[in-house]
Amino acid sequence: MLSRQPKVASTAFSDFIRNASSQKKKRVYAKVLEGASERQRKQIEQAQQALNAG
Repeated sequence: MLSRQPKVASTAFSDFIRNASSQKKKRVYAKVLEGASERQRKQIEQAQQALNAG
């Protein structure tokens, strides 16, 4: 038989996921993806510079 794990306190992230409107989630996700894409672009740029320098 499966035993239930004790409940843990809610976090701001879990509250957001459960309670935010679809529109608010889309805005947050878009901002997160923009930031991730920018960091990835910078890493690719650095790798290309390192290859060109060597």
